[in-house]
Amino acid sequence: MGIAGDIVLIVVAGWFCGLIAQKLKLPVVLGYIVAGILVSPNTFGPKIVNLEQVELLADIGVALLLFTVGLEFPLEKLSPVKNIALIGTPIQIIASVAVGVVIGFFYDWNMLSCIWFGCIISVSSTMVVLKVLGDRGLTGTLSSQVMTAILIMQDLAVIPMLILLPELEHLSSGLGVLAQAIVKSVLLLVFVASFLATAVPKFIARIAELGSRELFMVTVLAFGLGMGLITYKIGLSFAFGAFLGGIVLSRSDFNHHALSEITPLKDLFSLLFFVSVGMLLDLGFVYHNIMLILLTILFIFIGKGLVFGLVTRMFGYVNIMPLAVGLYMFQVGEFAFVLARTGIHCGGISKELYLLSITVAAVTIAITPFFANMADPIYQWWRRRCNSKVKHTITVEKSEMENHIVIIGYGRMGSFIAKAMPADKRVLVIEAHPARVRAAKTDGFEVIGGDASSKILLKAANLEKAAIAVMTIPDPLVSTLTQEMIHSLNPNLRVLARATSIEHMQKMIAKGCSEAMVPEFEASLSILRDMSNILSLKNLSIEQYVSEVRSKQYGPLLKGTASIRRTKIIEPD
Repeated sequence: MGIAGDIVLIVVAGWFCGLIAQKLKLPVVLGYIVAGILVSPNTFGPKIVNLEQVELLADIGVALLLFTVGLEFPLEKLSPVKNIALIGTPIQIIASVAVGVVIGFFYDWNMLSCIWFGCIISVSSTMVVLKVLGDRGLTGTLSSQVMTAILIMQDLAVIPMLILLPELEHLSSGLGVLAQAIVKSVLLLVFVASFLATAVPKFIARIAELGSRELFMVTVLAFGLGMGLITYKIGLSFAFGAFLGGIVLSRSDFNHHALSEITPLKDLFSLLFFVSVGMLLDLGFVYHNIMLILLTILFIFIGKGLVFGLVTRMFGYVNIMPLAVGLYMFQVGEFAFVLARTGIHCGGISKELYLLSITVAAVTIAITPFFANMADPIYQWWRRRCNSKVKHTITVEKSEMENHIVIIGYGRMGSFIAKAMPADKRVLVIEAHPARVRAAKTDGFEVIGGDASSKILLKAANLEKAAIAVMTIPDPLVSTLTQEMIHSLNPNLRVLARATSIEHMQKMIAKGCSEAMVPEFEASLSILRDMSNILSLKNLSIEQYVSEVRSKQYGPLLKGTASIRRTKIIEPD
């Protein structure tokens, strides 16, 4: 069957290995890579015949992957954490490249190989990090926003790497070729910004008005891949053109429609790409170089972990965040496979360095969930050991505080609650993030800046005389530790808390929290109540259903807890 038979074999093998990886709670990408090993010409069993043609199809997968990155480019997500995204990420990438160069010098590689390896290891895995954050219920937390912003900028940084790295070998004979590539890129960007950015969205809208789903999908695909072909013809990266096409279409009102149509096709071609990576893995190389691989992984873990932690702390993020960002993002991401394949095809890296790079990437992706789970216990140990050494900004007089309202966390929820308080109520805000500390002061509230889980800081808040405490911290670990400290200082203080999940709520109740709720769950019940009013449904049936849901979700949490008598589930009005 030729190439058709190869594609069928790849899809079946990818499905089977991806399913096993999912069951083992490992990234599906690893399953695809294993599938590539199984069907490669270097192993026993069914083999791919047309390896070169499969690699050509895999290049389309890379282009579609970057096309969707352009389509999803979310400027609004960068706004709250724009400083670390726009300034911190370039610092992180440069520092991580330096880590790779140092590793290369240690192994006595030439400078060109060192730079390639540094760029390959500098990017983290968007796919894996976001999945781990989602599995742990941390999506929407400040840590998640910071990591997402860094990942977005890293994905964008791959584009100039794909353009510039293949030209590095020409530096010895002059900068002409490199300068030519830069000029072409700038001219193309000017053309895209001045013409395509306005013309293409209008054209896509006209196509959408025709009402043909098939024609719309083909138009989007033709534009994305067509942009890739244009950039390839003028001597730039095929993937770079596809990314620019995605950026242009992201300005259209139909960008989400385009994304929904392209995503299944992108997933299929991405499978081909990762399987092709697996086909190039050499188990013999792994066997004979196991110590080299493990030592390189150790260097990357320490080097990149420290870089991420220091950059995060440099931009004012404290508490668990530097540790969490380091442990979540030390791995070598999926775009490393793209860079490595580009490197070996253009002769920038040797086959041995290519095999080392993709092996390290696969292993670090696999172990990320295990190291991410270590962030909480390590931070708890550190807080108990160094609690008295934490620096705080305390600008209120403890002796004057009485019957006050303590609001812990000045994000969207905390600031809304604080501003809703009557003018005669004294509000004290506790916030760790410098920007939010400044915002609370600007809004006229008294502020204690620092880690809310610190006993020194909570004592300064005079919790013994407080009327109530409201905790809106989205990070489950910090909020649990804070509740533990509050309970030790004033076990009778009424604490209302936000929980990120049912499991988090259970921990908060066990630590003595008076009332806790999951915002998403409460919102769904509120919407249900509003729907019943709009549709004139029988109120009794809705009340009964709400009560049953609440009993099912909350009831098991309250059985056997020491604080059941003080726990109240808030019913809708």
